[in-house]
Amino acid sequence: MVTSVSEESVKAVVRGLLGAVNVDGGPTDRQLSVLGSITTHLWNRPDLDPAKLSGIGPQETAEQVTEPRERRCFHEVLIALEVCRHPLTQTQVESVESYSAALEFDGPDLEIFRDLVDKGAASAAKDYSRFLAGNLKQRSEPSLVAEGSKSSAATSGAEPELLKRFEAFADLDPNSLGRVYLDFHQRNRIPLPGEQASPMNHFYVAHDMTHVIAGIEPTGPGEVALSGFQWAMNDNEVNSAALLASLVVHEAGFGQAGTLTTETGQLGMTGAAELLGQEMSRGSRCTADFSLVDHFALAGEPLAEVRKSFGVQPPDDPKDGHHNW
Repeated sequence: MVTSVSEESVKAVVRGLLGAVNVDGGPTDRQLSVLGSITTHLWNRPDLDPAKLSGIGPQETAEQVTEPRERRCFHEVLIALEVCRHPLTQTQVESVESYSAALEFDGPDLEIFRDLVDKGAASAAKDYSRFLAGNLKQRSEPSLVAEGSKSSAATSGAEPELLKRFEAFADLDPNSLGRVYLDFHQRNRIPLPGEQASPMNHFYVAHDMTHVIAGIEPTGPGEVALSGFQWAMNDNEVNSAALLASLVVHEAGFGQAGTLTTETGQLGMTGAAELLGQEMSRGSRCTADFSLVDHFALAGEPLAEVRKSFGVQPPDDPKDGHHNW
């Protein structure tokens, strides 16, 4: 898949990432655990222990990691490692910027985290809000966008027409995608999109459908793992934005995405780093990206068949509290 690096490049990528987080006395335990999990599960190199390798600098990394897709993957993982340093420091931000410059990458993540250390959380949160607003339509349920449905950002109240579409799911087979989608909301006590006024409603449709098809529950670690799963299915601009947004809300803890409370440090919870690597691996083995298909068109299909059509494989541990499979 796009997010995989070649067998020949994995060691250079890992050593470059280690070099980038070797600041302020060295990589943190969380950074090492996240990198170790990704190395083991996504890149299938359990023999490479980041704690036992030496890092390489920006220029050496650029010389050894030359393929654009591998550089893109390097950058995305580096951002994940950057937010795993608490508190985020000036030296860590500067290090990330030096590697991004050497590998010729730029992006909103660099501005967000630069402002976090230079100007504080309030300024970074404003950066994040602008970033979220800029790609919200791209991450919304595509059928609602295609049909020209009234933007949820413009509504001043609930969306009864959208709720009627969900109410029809109750008549579907209990094992259908639509019925399991309803069960997902009931089980987790999450309002259906449209019950309340929110600029995120149409985004939530696609996001929660992705939860259901992947079989990942909306726990804190599960949210980060889902974004990793989605990014590994297809490393495009939309899914990269999903990964960044999840890291900001659930690990860095200074952004809001319609959640009731801001979470911080979810990747430090027991098993969370391992879960992220496992779900990245599982996402990379999918045969197609299902996060932005027409989910309403699939609602009547058996969930098992929907999963099969996209090559979604069972999680390593379906009973770990982060899955419903």
